[in-house]
Parts: sequence; structure tokens; C-alpha cells
Amino acid sequence: MSHMFSASRVMVVGDVMLDRYWHGDAGRISPEAPVPVVRVTHDEIRPGGAANVALNVSSLGVDVGCAGIVGHDADADLLEQMLNNHNVNPLFMRVEQRTITKLRVLSQAHQMIRLDFETPFDASSAKALADSVSLDGMTAIVLSDYAKGSLEPRSLIQKARASKIPVVVDPKGTDFEKYHGATLLTPNRAEFEAVCGSWTNDLELVRKALALINGLDIEAILVTRSEQGMTLIERDGSAHQLATMAREVADVTGAGDTVIAAVAAGLGAGMSLAASAELANHAAGIVVSKSGTATVSGRELESALSVDYGIFHSVADIAVWAEKCRAKGEKVVLTNGCFDILHAGHVAYLREAASLGDRLIVAVNSDASVARLKGPERPLNTVERRLQVLAGLEAVDAVIAFEDDTPIPLIDIVRPDILVKGGDYKSIEEVVGYERVLGYGGDVKVLGEVGALSTSHLIAKIRQTDSDSTN
Repeated sequence: MSHMFSASRVMVVGDVMLDRYWHGDAGRISPEAPVPVVRVTHDEIRPGGAANVALNVSSLGVDVGCAGIVGHDADADLLEQMLNNHNVNPLFMRVEQRTITKLRVLSQAHQMIRLDFETPFDASSAKALADSVSLDGMTAIVLSDYAKGSLEPRSLIQKARASKIPVVVDPKGTDFEKYHGATLLTPNRAEFEAVCGSWTNDLELVRKALALINGLDIEAILVTRSEQGMTLIERDGSAHQLATMAREVADVTGAGDTVIAAVAAGLGAGMSLAASAELANHAAGIVVSKSGTATVSGRELESALSVDYGIFHSVADIAVWAEKCRAKGEKVVLTNGCFDILHAGHVAYLREAASLGDRLIVAVNSDASVARLKGPERPLNTVERRLQVLAGLEAVDAVIAFEDDTPIPLIDIVRPDILVKGGDYKSIEEVVGYERVLGYGGDVKVLGEVGALSTSHLIAKIRQTDSDSTN
């Protein structure tokens, strides 16, 4: 998905930490004290806190820097090395304190004990870090607050506003005033309730959020609500309820970091708040289906968005989708064409085609195959644009481009229940691929003429008008 976020460059500033995990078997009780003995068999380390947010941003294919405070110790070296390995630029300020480290001892995936090595950083260190952060070339900034003392939000927000770049905050504590002037706050339900009190219905939630938005001079609040999805409330009063996209939940650990990373990547690429929140919702749906503190890749997100918006990039994917539809007892209809300039005739035809079954797939000639069929001046619209316009039609459930001159290879794999063509066909024998469909027991239909409304007629008419006006 790098092209989706290619303009995005994100700076993450906040409490960076190292997460250590010791795994082992707890088979006996210690003779020294009534505690289990864990025989450690292996250990692992992961970037935690703000460093995990940066990792999430990077895995989406976005350029990212991560600024935080660490000690002069081996844990800081490990953290730097891991971030470098994951294409994150570590911008650490080293102080005379140890790097924040959390050690978890686990047996059969159960946490036996957690040991935290941390001393809060003082305000002068946070100020020095904020002053050292350069936002040159950045398109968004994330403030990742875990209340460890690394963040001095006010000067960072001022700096970002002066550069006109959005500020996304993952807040902590009950004093949100320190985030005054940010773009977006992403509290979870408990964090929001701690500041604004509980609510009994969505109207009340919106009212409380708007009061907070106006009080803090921010643009929006995104409240993450676990199985209830998320709610985005914007300054103009508009509220978007995003239902959870999770198909199956394996582990919710780190889902908040994924949400804030995707929102920042979207805003950094110039997307609206609503579009960025929608993106984050999809990313969260993917990440909770994975175990442990996982991340989402740009490709995974692109694939999820494609399926949800009906644009397929692989024949295998659309064949699986068609099979799932049939398993639910639905009839799959397929039609194909160039659809270079979509017009009223196409829309009526596609509506009629859709009415023949339950799901309509439109297979679209690629740019190269349109040029071969219609001449070098066509198509006027690229295949990406043609797919997007068709996917936006209510009658159309799925679209896919094909490179061949005929849709036969596609028909062989997708095996639609009904193949439909419109236009000047006198009989089904003229429809390319008809014998394939009839061969496996499918149906072939020819619909009324799209005729006088054809794209070629339209183009000829436009050219005629152009030449009349220049004469």
C-alpha cells in the first residue's frame, strides 16, 4: 500500500520502552517460599510504548521517526537496533537514568509476574526532548503518552501547528488540558469516562465529546470502544460510528497502537479525519485476529479495503469470494466490458444484470486490452478509475480487471452462475465464453441494447462539438 501513504511522513514522540518476555515451565513450587519456580526456556524482546506505535506506522509502509528518552545502557542499544531493523529512525535522547523496561515472566502463555524497571523522567528532560524534535518534512506527528514523563505536549503542539501538520494524541491521565490545540485525541472508553464521566446513550457521548473538543480547541475525538467499534466526533458536530471489523478476535493487545498509527498515516497522507478513522478501524480489525503485539502491513490493509470496497486485484481472491457467495445460496452474475466512460445506458444495464441473481461481478478490460480492441487513443480513463467508478455503483458487488482480450480465462476460474452481455448481440451464441458457462450448467443471457448510448457514440459527439466550437 505504499502508494496510498506515499506522501505520509510521521514523527512519533513519547514514552519509549523495551518489553522483555521470559517464557518457561512452572512445574513445581519453590522449597524456599510458596511461589512457583519457572524454568526459563527462552526469552524475547520487543519495542514497547511509543516505539511500538512507530513500528506500527512503519509496517504500513510509511517513513517514520521515533523520538524518546532512554538511558546509557544496553536496553537502549537493543531498542535502537530493533527500530533500525524495522525501518524506524530512532531519535533518542540519552540521560543518566535507565531505559524503561518491562519484564514479563510467562508460563504456558499465563503471566506469572511483571517487573517494571522505571524512574519517571523529569520535566527538564521532556522539554529538552521536545526542543530537539525537528518536524522538517513531516506530514503528521503522534504524541504517545504513557505517563512516564518523556512528553512535553504543549511546545510540540505549538511547533506542529506552526508547521500546519496534524497532531494525533494517545492520551493518559485525567488532565487533557495539556493536549490543548491538538488535532485528534484517541482515548479508549475508560480514559474518556475518567475525564468526561460515563454516558448512557450515543447522544450523550457526542454532547460530552463536543464540550471537550471546544474546551481543548481540538478538531476531533476518536473514542475506541472495544467490541462496539469506535466513534469519531468532529468539531462541526458530525459523529461517525464505526462498527468493529474484527472477524475473529485472537488478541486485543496493542490494538490501540495500531489505531493511532493508521490514523496518523492517513492524516499524514492528506486524508480526512473520517477516512483516516475508517482506515484505522480496518487495521484494528486485522490486528486483533493475530496473537501477541502484532502489526498490520500495508498490503494486508489494502487487501482488506479492496474486499470491503469490492475492488479485487487477484482472480484467486474473487473466485474464493464467489465461492463463499454460492455457499450461502447466492447466484453470482458476471458481465464484462471496457466501461470507459460510464453513462446512463451502462447504469440501467448493470442494474438489470444485477437483478438476474444475488451478486454482480463486473470484469473490466485492462488499459492494454482496451487499446488493442478500440485503438491507441483509448481508454480515456485508466483501469483504476474505471474500477473505482463501477465499484461505487449500488448494483455492483465486485469488480476486477483482466489483461486478456477475452474474459474466458476469468470465466473458467470464477465460474459464474449467469453470464450476461448487453448490446447488439442477436443470440447467446455470439457471447464470448457462452459455451464454457453452458458446459458446467450455468446460464447465459443477452439484455437489451445499450446502443445509442455507447461510449464510442459519446466520444464522437464530444469530438463533433469540439470541432464545431473551434471552426
